[in-house]
This record gives sequence, C-alpha cells and structure tokens, in this order.
Amino acid sequence: MPTDRRVPTGVADFDSLAGGIPAGSVVLLIGEAGAGHQEFALTSAAHLMFHHDEQQMAQFYLGAARGNFVIPKGVAYVSLTRSREQVLREVEGSFDPLYLEVLERHLTFSDLSGAYFADSVVPSNWASTPGSLLSAAATPSPGRFEAGGGPLAALTRAMEETGPSNVLILDSLTDLIVRRGISTEDLLTFVKGLRRRAKTWDGIVYLELSKGVAPSDVEQGIIDSVDGVLAFTWTANPLRSSRQRVLVIPKFMPVLAHVPHEHQGRFVIRISALTGLVTTQYERI
Repeated sequence: MPTDRRVPTGVADFDSLAGGIPAGSVVLLIGEAGAGHQEFALTSAAHLMFHHDEQQMAQFYLGAARGNFVIPKGVAYVSLTRSREQVLREVEGSFDPLYLEVLERHLTFSDLSGAYFADSVVPSNWASTPGSLLSAAATPSPGRFEAGGGPLAALTRAMEETGPSNVLILDSLTDLIVRRGISTEDLLTFVKGLRRRAKTWDGIVYLELSKGVAPSDVEQGIIDSVDGVLAFTWTANPLRSSRQRVLVIPKFMPVLAHVPHEHQGRFVIRISALTGLVTTQYERI
C-alpha cells in the first residue's frame, strides 16, 4: 500500500494547506468547552460522506484540496455514555438538514453505555436506550459489545468491528478518564495499541478529549500516544467584546511539514449551521 495515501478532513481551507492527513492516523481532538473539537469531528464526517451522496457538495468542500486521497466508506461513531438518538438530535439542531440526512445514511453507531455504567451508581434503566425516534439503520443492537471485560474491552471490540475503512469517532476519552476502575496505565496502553492497529484500517480515527479534565501528566501521555493533535481553544481580543475560536496544531509532523511556514500559527475557526466548522483566517503566534 502506498505510504503517501491521505484522508481529507473535509474542512476545506485546512486541507488545501495541509493536504489532508495520512490514512490510518489516530488524531486527538482536544478542546475547551464549546471551542469546536466535537464540531470538527462531525463536520469532517458529514463532508466526507457528501462524496458518496452529494457530488456538488463534495466538490465544494473537497474540490480545492489535491493529493492521493482515500475517502472513507462510512462513519463509525462509538459512544460510551450517549445514545445514537442524542447525537443525531444534536446534529439536527445544530446543522443544515443535509448533515443529518447524510450521517443517517452512513452512520454505524455503537452505544456502549451498558458496559460503561455497569457496577456504577447509575440505575440500569437510565443506561438503557429505547428505540430511536430517528432512523435506526446500520445501528448495532444494544449490548452487542458489552459482554465482559468492562468499558475498555467493549470499546476495543466495537472499534475493531466498525473502524476499518471508516471515519471512526470516539466520544470520548474524557469518559474513560473519569470512570472508576480504569487505570492510567490501561488507558495509555489502549491508545498506543489503537494507534498501531489503526494503520491497517486505511481510514481516520478521531479521539475527543475535554481540555483540563485529565491531570497534566496523563494528558501529555495521551498526546505522546497519538499520531497528531488538533487543539481547540477560545481567545479574547482586548479590542473586541466577543471571543473567537482558534485551532492550533501542537503535534502532527506529516501535517505540519506541508503547511507553509507563514501559516503555522492559529487557524481562526467559525461554526455555522450551513457550513459546519470552517477556518476563516490564520494568525501567527
């Protein structure tokens, strides 16, 4: 397999500068609350799926970028605490209806709440999910990945089955960090193993993490265990009353090597219902 195969993120300006990211990458999306890391993952997934269904939209979001691109076949969403209905309702309330439609067609959702909340203070009827009011197509049945081994074992099984050739989104590492019974050693070993395994999947893996939840040494250990890191923060300008979201790439050698030196700073980002997450300008740090 050629070593230069890349996956576009679907965030057009980012791809035009960076040329996408290497296929098989495990990418940490770490962010402050509301700063854009979750929106980046959903925007990327939807825009890539437009390639299969909405060629005009795909051309708009992917046409400017050039490279030896491989487009993932589908979207695999693995959640430890949220249901498929919750995630799709969030998409429905945040973005243009086309985003919901394309994700419903291409989404494989793994709900691991049963394994995550087992032996916890959460009652079993809280963790169970009734039939979705939205489409349930291509959704693994509840409990499918939950037989024995705890949350990490269930997570490994779900990712192994749904990860190959897909955009794989893990929602989220934050849940694992705060879960009783999961040691730092086990968490970091899992991430390192995932990084190795994902190289054979020819897709892309997004790991979501809320900034500041993990101790600094654990956070650094996670950063050291992935291929690349996209960090999302809020910044304030003393000359303005409003804040703005920015994206910084603290680690991602194959990406940074392709970004022109004058643009290796902060990507100012904007999130809208019509276009999802887009980069609007660049600031030198």
